[in-house]
Amino acid sequence: MKKLRKLTTIILFITLFLFSTNSFAADSELHINSEAAILIDSSTGKVLYEKNSHEKMYPASTTKILTAILTLENCDLSDTTTVSYNAVMSVPSGYSNAALQIGEELTIEQLLQVLLVHSANDAANVLAEHVGGSIESFATMMNTKAEEIGCTNTHFTNPSGKHDEDHYTTAYDLALIAKYCMQNSTFRYMVSQKSCTIAPTNKYEERTFSNTNDLLKTNNTNRPDNYYYKYAIGIKTGYTSQAKNCLISASNKDGFELIAVILGAAQTPEGLSARYIDSKNIYEYGYSNYTIKKIKDAGDKITQVQVRKATKDTKNLDVCISKEITALINQSENTNDILPTITINDNLSAPIAKDSVVGNVKYVIDDVEYTADLIAANDVKKSSFMIQLIQIILLIIVIFLIYKLIASNKKKKGKKKIVY
Repeated sequence: MKKLRKLTTIILFITLFLFSTNSFAADSELHINSEAAILIDSSTGKVLYEKNSHEKMYPASTTKILTAILTLENCDLSDTTTVSYNAVMSVPSGYSNAALQIGEELTIEQLLQVLLVHSANDAANVLAEHVGGSIESFATMMNTKAEEIGCTNTHFTNPSGKHDEDHYTTAYDLALIAKYCMQNSTFRYMVSQKSCTIAPTNKYEERTFSNTNDLLKTNNTNRPDNYYYKYAIGIKTGYTSQAKNCLISASNKDGFELIAVILGAAQTPEGLSARYIDSKNIYEYGYSNYTIKKIKDAGDKITQVQVRKATKDTKNLDVCISKEITALINQSENTNDILPTITINDNLSAPIAKDSVVGNVKYVIDDVEYTADLIAANDVKKSSFMIQLIQIILLIIVIFLIYKLIASNKKKKGKKKIVY
């Protein structure tokens, strides 16, 4: 008996050890050098990994994505504006710029390109003045927009990310802003460009600018500091001495889109740029541990319900899902274990047309809801007995009313006869 208990204890210990090792393995393999980081699913916003994601940090030029989306939502790309003295001269020495000239006329599209591709601080100022009237007024717009998006630990004082003690955000808030921005097709295109070319203006000949995001660059594949990531589709770099290296990026692998934010990055122990190494590692972690799986096909039968006042042949109605449902799940999760919550409309009664909405279905996976309408798989006809019954009742009512009318008329005629 003692031997059996001892053996059972050993087996239990080994089992617990194995399970704890497996659950810890994925996180233990992911080492992030940077001070703060986050990885989210672009579709749902679900957080897949985070490190100090709610700590206030300086964002540097990653700020410019909010400047860009505010501009896109308030201007036409073909609008033109003129570079002011203040827009150029308020850029501190050492900050990136496009060497815009005072009095230079550019379109909003040109300014957005050099803002997002080349990280031009002078372009950020020009756009802020054009949209908000002044840099200060535009900063107010930025903070209002950030709050609308859902940011709770963000405050911006300028459109470029120029260092200011009161200009801060968090990795989580930046991920929310990036998710919002990537829903705009023009923004998505601009942040994915490896370079941009600006047509001649009244001050310059044609100019070409390269993207500052090395995740997009394929021309350094033979270098030891190769940061290219084949699934990368944007978004924006940032740097100041106080913020260190920053990077908001997005990647798409077979339709599975992720957004990563890296803040406060320096160098790895090997002397490489941590913002790129961390970004690549965090993406590989996401794609290794999570996947997009189909839960249901459009048209799949979910349940069957009985419909009141229906014919015998159609009263048992098959209820189907109106659209395909795909969900973000952990690779180890069994989709067969995911059960839906089904809600059918109250008092379903015939007639019901095929494809009519009769309820809804909800799947909750890791606190994320996936919903779809439920529709009728076929027509439901009203019972002929009920129709006949209603017709008979109506006929009886009509006959009764006619009888009452005739009786009333006879009574009136009887009163008119006078006997002497």
